[in-house]
This record gives sequence, structure tokens and C-alpha cells, in this order.
Amino acid sequence: MQSFPTSTFLRRVLLADAATCLAAGLLMTLGAGLLEQFFGLPSGLSRYAGVGLLPFAAFLVYLATRETLPAAAVWAVIVLNVLWTLDSLLLLLSGWVAPTPPGYAFVIAQALGVAMFAALEYVGLKKATPATAAAA
Repeated sequence: MQSFPTSTFLRRVLLADAATCLAAGLLMTLGAGLLEQFFGLPSGLSRYAGVGLLPFAAFLVYLATRETLPAAAVWAVIVLNVLWTLDSLLLLLSGWVAPTPPGYAFVIAQALGVAMFAALEYVGLKKATPATAAAA
């Protein structure tokens, strides 16, 4: 498994991703009932998604604090962020939920934010690894 030194750029992106996951996870877990009233998203969905974000945030902090990172671990984070983005948009298109206008804005905004983190993590990976490691 190809590892590379963790750059300051990638470390900061991973920590920022972790901070937003932690904040969103706590908000969605503890405030699911209020979010349902305002966003029209089922409280069970918000709570479940929020709980899922908490271990992911811990994983991101773990990665950000390593001196070296395996490229595969960063690829896993990128793929999970892309999947979250696609799932968020699919949720809106599927008709499974009936969000309010602020609910639509919330889901779209967080999907765009997660996509931004995936892109920044990809940039950090490409800058830090040789071409053969980035493809691993």
C-alpha cells in the first residue's frame, strides 16, 4: 500500500471536513425534531444520517493527525463524500421525502459543501502523491 507524507493542505481539508461532519452530525442527531418542522425532512432520516456522520468525523480526525497516509484511505474519504453528495441529490429527486423550500436549500447546500470537500481532498491527494500512488 502506497503511503505519502500528509501535507498541511490535506491535513487542514480533512480537519475542516471533520469539523463540519461533527457539527452537522450533532445538529441532525440532537435537533432532528426541530429540523423536521423547519425542513420537512423526516426526523428518523436526519437522526440516522447525523449518527452516521459522527464516526466518519472521528475517522477524518484520525487521518488528519497521521504523519503519513495511505492513498487508499484518502480515496475512501473522497468516494464516501461523492456518495453522500449523490445520495443527497437522489433523495430530492426520488420523491421519498417532501421537504419545505428551506429543506431543499439545506439538502442542496450540504451536498455542494460535501462535494467541495471531495474535490479539495482529491487535489490534496494529487499534489501529495506520485501518479502511481494516486491511482491506487
